[in-house]
Amino acid sequence: MTLPRETSDRLEVAFVIPRSGPAGIFGPSCEASGRLAVDEINDDGGVLGREVRLRIVDGGRAPGQVAREVGELVGTGAVQAVTGWHISAVRQELAPVVAGRVPYIYTPLYEGGENTPGVFLAGETPDRQLLPALRWMSRELGVRTWCVVGDDYVWPRASARTARWYARISPEVRILDEVFVPLGTEDFGPALQRVVRSGAQGVLMFLVGSDAVRFNRAFAAAGLDRCHERLSPLMEENMLLATGAENTRGLYSAAGFFETLPTGAGLDYSRRYMRRFGPQAPALNSLGESCYEGLTLLARLAERSRSMDLPRLCGAANALTYESPRGTVRMSGNHLLQSVYIARAEGLEFDVMDELTRGAG
Repeated sequence: MTLPRETSDRLEVAFVIPRSGPAGIFGPSCEASGRLAVDEINDDGGVLGREVRLRIVDGGRAPGQVAREVGELVGTGAVQAVTGWHISAVRQELAPVVAGRVPYIYTPLYEGGENTPGVFLAGETPDRQLLPALRWMSRELGVRTWCVVGDDYVWPRASARTARWYARISPEVRILDEVFVPLGTEDFGPALQRVVRSGAQGVLMFLVGSDAVRFNRAFAAAGLDRCHERLSPLMEENMLLATGAENTRGLYSAAGFFETLPTGAGLDYSRRYMRRFGPQAPALNSLGESCYEGLTLLARLAERSRSMDLPRLCGAANALTYESPRGTVRMSGNHLLQSVYIARAEGLEFDVMDELTRGAG
């Protein structure tokens, strides 16, 4: 099928990923996954016949600084779309800047509730990730009491509120204490003392990147891994490697993708990634893969709408279904629905234990 060409031969995309800050640990994986998506899209004829180019923006900086840079790129016409992995504090600054101007595909797991027109969400949300994981931990491991430890910004606090709401209506979960620390915290001693005093069976971690790594190391050094489980919606393979095999006992994660996901789509994606970047490639993980997902979603929306016009893209999102490394995925409103899995850290790898939430297939 021949699709109409736009006025330019290139589609420039602001690719907002962390190259600094606590999330910088998985920035190289985000970049590699994005470049794989671009290679595959361009090999297939591009987006509406246009070659896709990435304009990388460091999303690990202060949210206002990121928003100003992206706003200038959009305002001057240097980019025609925005996507990438960055924390919710950055998204909250970016969304009003790009709203109604260009499509913005936000790729990470997040706290839910984003409904800005023209913003599409490719990641997991608490109703399909966090709450099923808490139910699984209660049913399979008997872990019902939790102490929250999170970074002090919107995603951890909003996710903790969701966990508290669930605890009020379910006998499966009780939240005994909550501790929030600044991004970039290095001393987790006071937080660990709160965990012990709470008497909780498990720690619900809402920590990003190197913050989670430092917490995990301190947690195991204090011997708390012998008597507490840990659950994180944001724990990926780079963070696991940095944590160290000796510090991962009793550590669980829930996500839509793991490097070891034993599905045909997941294994095929891993093979393509390794073929493209070789054995020294950044560790493949759910957060990096989400960047592949964001660019793929942009291409599918454009293909279905036959345009990069924002209202037509929004119309095309309704019930869009396609095959991805996460299996069959489907748009519902402005959110991408997908299967979600729970995995246990086994040394430096994740062992996928169960499917928590079924996707569109």
